[in-house]
Formats: sequence, C-alpha cells, structure tokens
Amino acid sequence: MSGNIIKRRPMFFAGLAGLAAPSLARASTYPERPIRLVIPYGGGGQTDIVSRVTAEALQQRLGQPVLADNRPGGAGNLAAEMVARAPGDGYTILVATMGTNSGLNALLYKNVGYNSQRDFTPVGMFCTTSNLLIVHNSIPGRDFNEVVAWIKANPGKFTYASAGVGAITHLIMEDMGARLGLDMMHVPYRQTTNAMTDLIAGRVHARCLGLPEGEPLRQTQSVRPVAVTTVEPRPEWPGVPTMGQTIPGFEGSSYFGMAVPAQTPREIVVRLNTALREALADEKVRAAYKRVGADPAEPAAPEVFAARAKRDGERWAPLIRRLNLVAE
Repeated sequence: MSGNIIKRRPMFFAGLAGLAAPSLARASTYPERPIRLVIPYGGGGQTDIVSRVTAEALQQRLGQPVLADNRPGGAGNLAAEMVARAPGDGYTILVATMGTNSGLNALLYKNVGYNSQRDFTPVGMFCTTSNLLIVHNSIPGRDFNEVVAWIKANPGKFTYASAGVGAITHLIMEDMGARLGLDMMHVPYRQTTNAMTDLIAGRVHARCLGLPEGEPLRQTQSVRPVAVTTVEPRPEWPGVPTMGQTIPGFEGSSYFGMAVPAQTPREIVVRLNTALREALADEKVRAAYKRVGADPAEPAAPEVFAARAKRDGERWAPLIRRLNLVAE
C-alpha cells in the first residue's frame, strides 16, 4: 500500500507543474489578442474621456487593440464585479476609480458583489483630475463667495446635480456645504449627459464636475465657472478662484488607474505596468491628457497606485459614515 502512495506523489506534483507551465507560457507571449478596458461609467463623462486617451496610448505600446468598453451601472459596481469575475489573463482590465477601488462603494451599497482589496491587483495610476463648480446664471454672484452668500440667504433652494450618491463630485459638495454651513439640495443622476442638459437649461442650479467635462462648457452662455477644487489656481481656467481660498486647505481630486483580476500572473501585471509607464513618460501622451483637462500621473510602480487608493479611501470614508449616505 505504501509503495503505491510513494509512486503516485510524483505524478500529483507533476500535474501541478503542468498546470503552471501554460500560464507562464501565456504570460511570456502576452498580449496575443485584443484587450478590453472596462470603463465603469457611460460615454462623455470624465472617466470615459481619460480612459480613451489611455487605451490609445497602451495600444501603441502593447501591439494589440485596446478596446474601450463602457459598462455603466451602480457607480461602477457593475463593471468592477464583471472584471473581478473575469479570467486573470490580462485581457480584461478595469478602469479603477475611488468608488470601486478605494472601498467607498462598499460603504454606500449593501452588496457590491466584489471586494476591492481581495479581488483586484493594481497595475498603475494614469491620471488625476481636479473638479470645477459650474453655476447656472440664474443664481446671482460674481464669484464663489457671492454664490455662497446667496445660498446662505436662501436655505434649501439651491440645487446641484451629481453623477450619483457617493460620487466624488457629490462628496465634494457635501464636504463644502458642511464646512460652510450651507443648506443645499442634491439631485443625483444616473446619466451625466442628462445632468449636463438640465444644468444648461437651468433645471438644476449647479454641478461639480471634472475639468475634462468642463471643457465643452467654455462657450455655453447660460452657465459660468465659480471655483476649482484645487489648492492652487488652474492655469487653463484663468480668473477662476479655488475653493481653498475660502476654505483653507480644501482639495478634491479624482484618480484613475488600472486594475486586473487578483489571480492575474505577476508577469502580465509587470508587462501592463511597463507599457503604462512608457506611455506616461511620453510627452505626446502627457499632452493628450492635458488637452482634456487631466493631470497625467508620474510613471510609477503598482504599489504607488495602491497607496493613493488607500489614502483617498481614508480621506472620504469618514464623510460617508458621518452623513449616513446610502446609495440604491
């Protein structure tokens, strides 16, 4: 009996080695076919805009098509769950955002269907975006402070749109309101294009949005920018003050990066990170991000991106808990 067991052990470990070898072989030849970059929001928003810049830059360096695949729903939960369950072969990549990869959605939703720490491996951050407060011209005030004064004089009447409960632009407005003692009405939208339409028409008074989304509004006569959510003024928006001038130290930005299913081989993660770092070192790619109002990240290891995701979770989670925010 013991002799039979001794003979079978080598066959069992040989089977494990046989399973590992194809995975390593596939990693060494990756990529061999088109890659899907899953964008957790619909077309036209800032996540979509910066992700498409990234897809084009990666495609040139990986030698295979990188296809942008918009999968909106549940503030990114639909896309994140789909990628978490995808094969770990490097052909399905998530555009990682604060909601999906800083653990914020897990606080907002009862069941997100994935674990941001357990189910993903970070690849790298490709850009950040600052945000801009746009106000309809039906609200008086030449600058941010005068708009704030109007809101204080008209409690409960000022309405603002967002991409949904718990979106970074919603959190920025809630944080701003709490610090300044403002009574405002939040109007969440499932589609950011509808929010933009209603803002331009004056059906909502304001919207905080990413600089990439703000670019098309420069020529719109019915709205105006009143503040950026940065510590320092933005050169591309001359004359627009920062919220930090009224609220010392106030800052609100969004990050965008890439994450793959947790079981993805390290060799593939390194290959993707290398391609991303090469892209971010290219001045033409950096200029492409800047043209749409984004700030390109510095080339860095996956661990740097993981640290940023952790830091942003720690920044915003207490606000979500304090306000008892719940998304449906």
